[in-house]
Amino acid sequence: MKALQDLDIFVRTVDSGSLSATARALDLTPAATSAALKRLEAELGVALFVRSTRSLRLTQQGERFLEQCRPALEALQQAGQQIGDGEQALRGTLKLAAPSDLGRNVLLPWLHDFQEAHPQVDIRLQLSDSIANVYSSPVDAAFRYGKPRDSNLVALPLAAAHRRVLCASPAYLARHGAPATPHELSGHDCLCFMLHDEVHDRWRFSLGEAAPVTVRVKSVNVSNDGDAVRRWALLGKGIAYKSFFDIASDLAHGRLLPLCTDWTTEATPLYLVVPDRRQLTPLLRALRAFMGERLATLQAQASA
Repeated sequence: MKALQDLDIFVRTVDSGSLSATARALDLTPAATSAALKRLEAELGVALFVRSTRSLRLTQQGERFLEQCRPALEALQQAGQQIGDGEQALRGTLKLAAPSDLGRNVLLPWLHDFQEAHPQVDIRLQLSDSIANVYSSPVDAAFRYGKPRDSNLVALPLAAAHRRVLCASPAYLARHGAPATPHELSGHDCLCFMLHDEVHDRWRFSLGEAAPVTVRVKSVNVSNDGDAVRRWALLGKGIAYKSFFDIASDLAHGRLLPLCTDWTTEATPLYLVVPDRRQLTPLLRALRAFMGERLATLQAQASA
């Protein structure tokens, strides 16, 4: 398909910054690659590049076109490869963003398993508790706790019923005892997460039909890294209010113990977020299904 080849030449030229490099990579002549770009520009009715004898750079129209062209091209190439293979072979690069604790302790080994099943898939993983901007960051999708406030984003549920867990290590509880209710947290050392200089030290709970309560806790240690909060809890520094997935293994092995279990904790639904449904390639859909199954199994094991 010539149109598909022209798009491929456009993206490769942007990445390499050189017509001649693109021509060598595709075993074409420089004249053929130049003709493909001119053909694409004529079809769109805009100039995609500013050309000089020494440089090649995108115009503003070219930058906007690239944002839409790259994911669309990857989807078309994957579809063509699958039809050509006669099977659902998945290949390509997944660029993902995830919270630090969830990424390191849960997603990383699962991504390894996903690649074992699909060896032609490469992963680019950004771990940060700062919320990734899926519009400007070079990511295909982001794992996020809580539904995005931006209604233009596409938020695909991975674990809608997921909640936080109030927890502490056996060592801390041996020294300080366990709170009988969330109201007693004011007398305990608590470990808090901080995002954009805002300390999350107001923890919410509910019991039966009664109105929810918000408890302002005493934060002895604060970090903008969720994994640091978890590690402090493991060291016995205090009580943490962590997303269940982040500490599922610690709870299963008794390294952390749940507290006030008769109270309902704060909901933290997990989503896979993309800027546009057109970016839901077969590869990304397969990853979502794979992660959804793993997360559901993890929750079921905890409830058993």
